[in-house]
Amino acid sequence: MKFTNLSQNKGYNLPSCHMVNLSGFHILLDCPLDLSSLTIFSPISTILHEQTFDSSSSKKILDNYNLIPFEPYYKTIERGHLWNVSLIDVVLISSPMGMLGLPFLTRTKGFSAKIYATEATTRVSEFMMKDLITMHMEYKQLYGHEENNFLQLMNWKNLEAFPFKLKEIILGKDGTELGSWMPLYSAVDMKECLQKVETLKYSEEVCYNGSLIIKAFSSGLEIGACNWSLKSPKRNISYISSSIFSSGVSMEFDFHGLIGSDVLIYSDFTSTKTNYSINSENVNNQELNDDDFLLNSDERLEEMEKLNFICSCSMDSLKAGGSVLIPIGRLGIILQLLELLSMHIDSFDLKVPIFIISSIAEELLAYTCILPEWLCNYRQDKMYSGKSVFGHEELIKEKKIHIFPTINSRELLMMWQEPCIVVCPHWSLRLGPVVHLLHRWHGDPNSLLVLEEGIDTDFALSPFKPIAMKVLECSFLSGIRLEKVPQLLKMLQPKQILLPDYTKPLFEPLNKSLSCLFYTEAETIRLPNSNKLSELHIATNLASQLTFSKLKNNELTMSRLTGDLYVEHGKHYLVEEKRSTGLEIGPLVHWGRVDLGSLLVGLEKIGVKGLMEYGSNVVNVVEPVKGLIEVKETSVVISIGDESLASRISDVVYGLLNGV
Repeated sequence: MKFTNLSQNKGYNLPSCHMVNLSGFHILLDCPLDLSSLTIFSPISTILHEQTFDSSSSKKILDNYNLIPFEPYYKTIERGHLWNVSLIDVVLISSPMGMLGLPFLTRTKGFSAKIYATEATTRVSEFMMKDLITMHMEYKQLYGHEENNFLQLMNWKNLEAFPFKLKEIILGKDGTELGSWMPLYSAVDMKECLQKVETLKYSEEVCYNGSLIIKAFSSGLEIGACNWSLKSPKRNISYISSSIFSSGVSMEFDFHGLIGSDVLIYSDFTSTKTNYSINSENVNNQELNDDDFLLNSDERLEEMEKLNFICSCSMDSLKAGGSVLIPIGRLGIILQLLELLSMHIDSFDLKVPIFIISSIAEELLAYTCILPEWLCNYRQDKMYSGKSVFGHEELIKEKKIHIFPTINSRELLMMWQEPCIVVCPHWSLRLGPVVHLLHRWHGDPNSLLVLEEGIDTDFALSPFKPIAMKVLECSFLSGIRLEKVPQLLKMLQPKQILLPDYTKPLFEPLNKSLSCLFYTEAETIRLPNSNKLSELHIATNLASQLTFSKLKNNELTMSRLTGDLYVEHGKHYLVEEKRSTGLEIGPLVHWGRVDLGSLLVGLEKIGVKGLMEYGSNVVNVVEPVKGLIEVKETSVVISIGDESLASRISDVVYGLLNGV
């Protein structure tokens, strides 16, 4: 097995990406898109109204905010462009965010891999891709259909004149990521990509090429998000992506399906800022029941506390006459936030509308009402009891929530009132309605902008400065708490754990009880196969024909058998040949080494006298007739006129070899 980490986990919006070579299959784990890098481009409103150029020719491609005023390119997997896509056999998608870069891959010439994702992940990803393409069209309308020259302008002369922050995002810390930038895929690219995806349900088993068994298990992070189990004849591996044990929306983390793997790839470390320290006692001295400790509701309670705090801050702004702008991108968070915002508005007796502005909002919200398999038990119970799964269903009917596809919708302009709450894309603050609304409210000290942690806030807000409106930056869990990791690893009991190198100080104490191996970005590590033998299932009628012979100077026994060999669901089978029956088994197959001294002794026993030529592998036969025996590397040549004698000499040679 070979393992390469292409990019580290940088939170919910940019999950990890890995390449695994398992039993000869190249498997790509996730294909994300770094949308945080869009912050290097000017938002459209800035381009239209505030663009000025430096007199220096080297800075003409920057606006007065030191941003790039061109149609954006999009940053794909770090180092992903260095791989030959035709070598990829399987792509596994763990979350909607891990799928946004997939159309870049599938439109590449030579790509033929099989793609697997859950039904919900595929559908939610489709909505997100559609919205991204629609928002990007604003830039296309501004610049027309002329080909963008962004990469052509990225020569060293221009790059050297760029501010450090801009250069670091464009080139990466090691200066190798310029090749990761690509123009956005089209709606046709997206459609062709989604047609290549084979969708799965949780715990549904699928077999690739007859030998690789693949299963998806809930990760708890988001609707449809999953972890993966891969079983091959040689090795079983598990992959844990960004996960949380319990959520107010999605099904809880199913770790039971990952127990007992040979290798556990653990990339879920977005919670390393905690001061918690890991030691071997944390693994061995857990007093609580394993499931109770891992699946307690503290994560869900913390999530609700943060959502209620956002609502409280929002009410303060609304009472002061300001509006609230929420460009958070996490579906589960938005669904819960809409419920709580409405409750808080009612409790304060405010007459404030909630506007959702997005090209896909209506279709996406309707889809969330038909997802029983992917939801937590609380939401499932509501659905099966005939109640609304999410609060937005009733709120839309009661006209407390209003949905519009664009900010220029005639119906929205007629209904518009302030103060209000607006939920819209995009959290990068470069695309979609958020740009126009930030230009409207950035100078209002009573208004509130709610951002999720994951981008450089100061840099993202630079084209809207000076900022008078309040900014609330919130952080939601997108990884398992460190204090729960040792107990989880104890339960999973993998033979080996692959961990990011930056976690080495935390996990080195566990090496006494668990085998940990640490990986770095772009480095390929090789793990020897723990199981060098494979099981063979032999049909009963063939097994009855087995006759074993003990090998010379060896404790092993061997039998020869003829049949058809095939592989199905990771198991090898030998069945009776389909062609004709009643065929005799062919002559014995022999192997080994012919020792010339032993050969002379054997010849003497059958009355044949031979002489060995010094320094050669030739035996001269002198009695009863003259002849020659030449011992080669892979064969023995007997040259003698008497056919009967030649046959007897052959028997002597066979007696010195193993045969079956």
